[in-house]
Amino acid sequence: MKLLIRDTTLVTVNAGDDVLHAADLAIDGDSIAGVGFAPDGFVPDRVIDGRERIVLPGLINTHTHLSMTLMRNYADDLGFWPWLLERVKPLEDHLYPEDVRIGARLGLAEMIRGGTTCFHDMYFLLDEVADEVAEAGVRARLCGALFDNSGQGEALLEAAVGLHDRWHGKAEGRVTVGLGPHSPYLCSPGYLREILGEAERLECGLHIHVAETDREVAESRERHGLSPVQHLAELGCFRVPTVAAHGIYVDAADRRLLREGKVSVAHNPGSNLKLANGIAPVQELLEDGVNVSLGTDGAASNNNLNLFEEMHLAALLQKWLRRDPEALPARQVLRMATIDGAKALGMEAELGSLEVGKQADVVLVDAAQPHLAPRHDPVALLVYSAQAADVCMVLVKGRILLENRELTTIDAASLLARATEQTRQLLERAAVGKRPRVGP
Repeated sequence: MKLLIRDTTLVTVNAGDDVLHAADLAIDGDSIAGVGFAPDGFVPDRVIDGRERIVLPGLINTHTHLSMTLMRNYADDLGFWPWLLERVKPLEDHLYPEDVRIGARLGLAEMIRGGTTCFHDMYFLLDEVADEVAEAGVRARLCGALFDNSGQGEALLEAAVGLHDRWHGKAEGRVTVGLGPHSPYLCSPGYLREILGEAERLECGLHIHVAETDREVAESRERHGLSPVQHLAELGCFRVPTVAAHGIYVDAADRRLLREGKVSVAHNPGSNLKLANGIAPVQELLEDGVNVSLGTDGAASNNNLNLFEEMHLAALLQKWLRRDPEALPARQVLRMATIDGAKALGMEAELGSLEVGKQADVVLVDAAQPHLAPRHDPVALLVYSAQAADVCMVLVKGRILLENRELTTIDAASLLARATEQTRQLLERAAVGKRPRVGP
């Protein structure tokens, strides 16, 4: 189908960060055919009125655990380690495939309604998530969570490699697959080398938590004589494309290794604040040449999947951290949520900006709102004023997934009750210690 979004404001996030007013966006099938104006001879099948709208590239969430939506508001106001070991892990030990499926569907509904068109996930039982992604129409990079501290390492790795074999490049290319070693503290050096070998064989990337807490860094130095970043670099992990989630406690030497290894850091300000883990030195990372993208982390620690909120937090935190109101300006933050997220996933040639030939992953924001007037600077408006609820239309590969704030590919009417019931079953299962029906 050929679509024409007419007479709108285009926030392109191209190399020049161009913002075009009273402009058109032409979409031909799954790709962008015209930016600013339609190409000669373009005859749209449908014209969308873009007045009072701001159009931007789809947002890219580069670190989350999607199915943890079922644990939203379950483990709040706790420190990181009690949160993880005493509340979250006991539930995860009792996950059934249907828990993961319904949690994923709930998360997909939330993300689409908030303008997120692509996400980078690390979790378990990801065939269920892949099925939901295929049905919902979004994009995903799925990475099976890997750790060997509990004797499950080989089974988890086998499952993650199997996921790659079954799903990489499927669903019209919207699903890609990597490997997800949880962290240096849950993966032994030998296991990390084994994971790296598989990543090299499969020609895929790694998704790993790194330097999320000061305790993690202290224990790494005690155990290995190295920081987590230095430990991973020494093992050769950065030979493959790597997204390091969090990167809060990284010094100048770490930042140099991240830059040299072409590692992207997925910044998760909301989760980091809620768990009181710290504030990542984003400005320093950028100044040292490290690509930084944005993530929400899981809904169990955020407690939402709202990248508009993450953009806002990211900008304000760096201004406070640096005592500099000019630190991390709105244009840079928007790039972190779009084109730099695409770079983190190696997809910048296809996604992340409104440019001719790129995939038509497009978000329309309803700017006819009191909190969005007047519109002196559309980019600043998106970062500092807009809310996820302002998103009124979402397209992925030119297919409309949200129109007039209504989901077109997910049955929202039955979803909330289904998620509530699935959560009840999970809590009951965990309380009586009933183990999952399947392996990792």
